[in-house]
Amino acid sequence: MDVSIIETSSLGDRSYLVSAGDVGVVIDPQRDIDRILKLAAEHGVRITHVFETHIHNDYVTGGLELARTVDAEYIVPAGDDLGYERRAVVDGDVIEAGPIHMQVMHTPGHTHHHVSYVLRDPDRSIVGVFTGGSMLFGTTGRTDLVGKGYTDELTHAQYHSVRRLAGELPSETKVYPTHGFGSFCAATPASGDASTIGRERTSNPALTQDEQSYVDELLAGLAAYPAYYAHMGVINRAGPPPVDLSMPEPVDPVELHRRIDAGEWVVDLRERTAFAAGHLGGTLGFELSGSFVTYLGWLYRWGAPLTLIGENEEQVRDARRELVRIGIDDLHGAAVGEIHTLVAGAELRSYRVGDFPALAEALAERDVAVLDVRQVNEFEEAHLDGAINIPVHCLPTSMDDVPQGEVWVHCASGYRSSIAASMIDSRKRTVVLVNDEFDRAMELGLAQ
Repeated sequence: MDVSIIETSSLGDRSYLVSAGDVGVVIDPQRDIDRILKLAAEHGVRITHVFETHIHNDYVTGGLELARTVDAEYIVPAGDDLGYERRAVVDGDVIEAGPIHMQVMHTPGHTHHHVSYVLRDPDRSIVGVFTGGSMLFGTTGRTDLVGKGYTDELTHAQYHSVRRLAGELPSETKVYPTHGFGSFCAATPASGDASTIGRERTSNPALTQDEQSYVDELLAGLAAYPAYYAHMGVINRAGPPPVDLSMPEPVDPVELHRRIDAGEWVVDLRERTAFAAGHLGGTLGFELSGSFVTYLGWLYRWGAPLTLIGENEEQVRDARRELVRIGIDDLHGAAVGEIHTLVAGAELRSYRVGDFPALAEALAERDVAVLDVRQVNEFEEAHLDGAINIPVHCLPTSMDDVPQGEVWVHCASGYRSSIAASMIDSRKRTVVLVNDEFDRAMELGLAQ
């Protein structure tokens, strides 16, 4: 029996393919199911069942389309009113797929109807447990995504769910969570790349703290989560349409500028320093790297026309794959090529890129503003004296709070600040992107 991991690092999630003989089952698949179909073909297995641990809040599921594509049984926890047929399972149910046996455990907390699936081999020995957003590596799933009115109730439920898993499963049981690899669905950052029930008994706060301490600590640590989460459950309950990963329609330079002038969303995918060196005024810089889809989804005006600028078609296709994972399907086109070929008579804008030593010099020489676009909890932990804190996701409604003149923009690594720099870039400001790690500021004594 083999458990293969399908990483979606940009969202901090994992999906799984369990294969035994010529049979395979999939747990919590992402929407771009071609990756799973390819993996199943490599293992020589036929997917007979697709399992969901819960109705997801951080991505659009590929479960429904995968089940329909391969004619598999679709297994979803009972309790939610869904717009499609599925097999609704409850605590204690056992699903048999050839030599693979999956036992349902109701583990509420992340959502009301959340379940975990205990994997057993042909001898009914326990091999592992797929815990979704319940027990994560050294932490648990957050409990505030269903609604603020349920958060306290679900936090207590999460505590008891994790304790049930630890109490009923052997120490050697491998733990396979869906969230916790950078996902905002984790209550606190997860630790490690693998774990067992035994290891969690010594490290997971739900297992090392008393109930009220766990609840208080989890609630106190909950930070903001991406705005697009509000749309994921709605899409997943209705049933996502088939995915489209094709190349968007081409957009010529004249039409591109018309869209920019009309105030439409035009996103430049190039590397952040390339954007700073030369970009079309009015475009937004979202470098296509690890955090791209999280922050674009967080800031995007849902349903607004969206056009991409990429260096080549491969970059645009990669961006589209990321975007469909959170339900941004209707791209209005893409312009591809060197930025100078897309100018259409306009002038390129640019701004400076610096680091924290350069910022220290600037602060010593003249009056400059420092804009810190990290989250509030990060700012409260340590920040530069006199810095203005506007988290990047708050910028669209806080532009009047950004000073004019020379503004140095920083975050923890340079990614969020690169987005912010593109948003505040204007003829009224001299923007400088701090493309550096915040630890450097600490080492220089700039932050306290």
